[in-house]
Amino acid sequence: MSQRPPKVLIIQGNPDPNSLCQALAEAYNQGAQKTNAEVREIKIRDIEFNPNLPFGYKQELELEEGLIEAQRMIQWADHLVFIYPTWWGTMPALMKGFVDKVFVPGFGFKYRKGSVWWDKLLKGKSARLIVTMDTPPWYFRLVYGQPGHRAMKRTILGFCGVKPVRISSIGPVKPSKKAKRMGWLNRVERLGQGLA
Repeated sequence: MSQRPPKVLIIQGNPDPNSLCQALAEAYNQGAQKTNAEVREIKIRDIEFNPNLPFGYKQELELEEGLIEAQRMIQWADHLVFIYPTWWGTMPALMKGFVDKVFVPGFGFKYRKGSVWWDKLLKGKSARLIVTMDTPPWYFRLVYGQPGHRAMKRTILGFCGVKPVRISSIGPVKPSKKAKRMGWLNRVERLGQGLA
């Protein structure tokens, strides 16, 4: 019996349509298309939604249709690829709002009544973070402690049961020349080919 093709969802979190992140998403997609994978893509900037949670998770909110569709696509996927820039040590506000409203109780996780423990509702999925930054990645790791990486890997995706979560840090972007950027694009295309 033949194994079914892997299902890959690329989630692009940079609000700028002309960003390096968009080019990286396209490169990953091109690599994945060379395999037998089924590939879908979410561009968070194209979803019309209010990123704010006025009452936190104390009240259940009615989600916008674009976010409901994002949840369907996340449930469909085996492998999630998040591509976004580092702004002030973590993700852009638009992407944080997306995470806040998509990975809600009942979808990403479920608290157990009368317990400090919870059920992880997205087990069985893996993820790759492709994160751009103007800071040299070694400095982001050693001096800043990678706050955005830790948040996404441990307290968001890990909390919901997604593992393994692998991370590719790309930078420093601001002073980079064309040859360097082409190298990054080639690297990310290879990740797509390896579905890593």
